[in-house]
Amino acid sequence: MKKISFLFLMTLLTVFAMAVQPGNMPKMSPLQPENQQENALTPKEQKEGWKLLWDGKTLNGWVSNRDGVVPQKGWTIQNNELIVDLGENKGGGDLVTEKEFKNFILEVDFKLTPGANSGIKYFIQPNKGGKGYNNVGCEYQVLDDVLHPDAKLGKDGDRTLASLYDLIPALKTKPFNGINQWNHARIEVNGEKVTHYLNGTKVVEYTRGTAEWKALVATSKFAKEVGFGEYPTGHLLLQEHGNEVHYKNIKVKELK
Repeated sequence: MKKISFLFLMTLLTVFAMAVQPGNMPKMSPLQPENQQENALTPKEQKEGWKLLWDGKTLNGWVSNRDGVVPQKGWTIQNNELIVDLGENKGGGDLVTEKEFKNFILEVDFKLTPGANSGIKYFIQPNKGGKGYNNVGCEYQVLDDVLHPDAKLGKDGDRTLASLYDLIPALKTKPFNGINQWNHARIEVNGEKVTHYLNGTKVVEYTRGTAEWKALVATSKFAKEVGFGEYPTGHLLLQEHGNEVHYKNIKVKELK
């Protein structure tokens, strides 16, 4: 009887060990249900005021930061995904929304490839006296923290995934679904208060315009950018950084 109990216990331990391998861990993400159509809003979302920023088929509503027109290269639309720098299709520059936003909630699903670097920026401003847009703005970092060297630069991890790039590091215990897996970014801007979420967990929170904010900017790479992060409105931007990154389900809800 004792021998049978011991064998049963060993079997349970083996099954448990297999179940908790990294590849078998459950995904900690509020991604939309499998039966929901990609790049589409539910009736509930429509009623709540959500709008699609990307229709899943075209680049309508988006332009290149370089010249303010739709880029002809660098961005691939495939299998309901918006892919930057896929294969040989590179060098298209950043994508910027034609529309400006003030108070909003932005949600984006993204998938990193090994070693990739990209970003989701906000408060982007038009170039002064020229075409296109300045690509400097507050950035939700999209990065492979293990393989990309930028994760080791900056201060205290402030260039890692979901951080406010070069300013505030994301929560170290942030839930990440992994490389080549879909993850969910959420950015909330309500007045001067800004929050970053990764897969449903708050990972960064800050208030613009305060003495603390100005001190952070003064010691960052943006120290010489006049009014950095303090514009009342701005455009949204998906960054092209030379690496393949996938995006989908890009939607925004404007707040009063």
